[in-house]
Amino acid sequence: MRTVGVEEELLLVDPATGRARSAAPRILKMAGGVAVKPPPGHLGGSIEHEVQQQMLETNTAPHADLNDLADDIRQCRNRANIAAHGVGARVIASGSSPIRVEPRLFRDPRYERLAEVYGITASEQLTCACHVHVEVESAEEGVAVLDRIRCWLPVLIALSANSPFWHGRDSRYASYRSQAMLRWPTAGPTEVFGSVDRYRATLAAMLDSGVMLDEGMVYFDARLSHHLPTVEIRVSDVCADVTDAVLIASLVRGLVETAARSWSMGDTAPSAPASMLRLASWQAGRYGLSGDLLDPLTLRPRPAREVVADLLRHVSPVLAGTDDEERVQCGIAAVLRRGNGAIRQRAVLARTGSLTDVVGDLVRVTSGQDTL
Repeated sequence: MRTVGVEEELLLVDPATGRARSAAPRILKMAGGVAVKPPPGHLGGSIEHEVQQQMLETNTAPHADLNDLADDIRQCRNRANIAAHGVGARVIASGSSPIRVEPRLFRDPRYERLAEVYGITASEQLTCACHVHVEVESAEEGVAVLDRIRCWLPVLIALSANSPFWHGRDSRYASYRSQAMLRWPTAGPTEVFGSVDRYRATLAAMLDSGVMLDEGMVYFDARLSHHLPTVEIRVSDVCADVTDAVLIASLVRGLVETAARSWSMGDTAPSAPASMLRLASWQAGRYGLSGDLLDPLTLRPRPAREVVADLLRHVSPVLAGTDDEERVQCGIAAVLRRGNGAIRQRAVLARTGSLTDVVGDLVRVTSGQDTL
């Protein structure tokens, strides 16, 4: 069973007002200026800074067992919340801040260079994603996986969509984070690479262009990790509930294993052009599960429920007989029944009339005090 790990970007907020807090520097200073490491004998990776002072990033260890991954995500969130409590803040798992915020760049030479070159795109970049890493055996297998999962990634956007509000307004999108990311020149879907050489040649050409500062700026929907033996899938909003985060991770692992098996059998990668996949991603970000999605193979509109069911059928052969099978089936059924995070956020606003209450609800769900 391939190992899988999760990076979550979390927003720091004031518990009384719901406004984003520039608390990351104080939190890391209290930790000696370095990443907050897990206590001995505990699961989990580090808690680190991100591009803005209102954010923290958590990283789990790689896990084969999804129960261990779920425990690890909970412990990472718990440590982040404890650290935030120390400066009077809380953390929420939301793809964007529901309440208007003025991002403050974390003092770091690379981030300052990003702001200098990319201007408002960098200075306004306050969005929170869930990045899933899945183990691959080689770069060759990794590129083959990227080529074969690309058409399915918009469905993950729809399932994870959790950023309906932007600067205190309803964006009319289920995932506005996915739209904000497309302002970066290196973001979005890619064409079929076909080989490791072509993948690396593409990155080299991007670097030579001078538009991209470094390899860390490869913001493709999915990429080879530049420091781990994994593929990294980057399309999902951070999910409020840990159960949904694990669902996304399990679907990603299912997609990777399915793609690897397809490649090993000599099957050709789907040839959908990146221009059409960009439309599919836009559609998923705009409507989430509340409208049509583009069919991953025909790229024609179909009801979201049907497309999600096709995703489940696509990965079912590799899930059959594993602990993942029931988890994924139940997880998808739950999301289709009660909706994704964007639906929950809008429902709270409709019930209370207060974006502060939306943040309060996110605080409770993120910390496990409430569930979706």
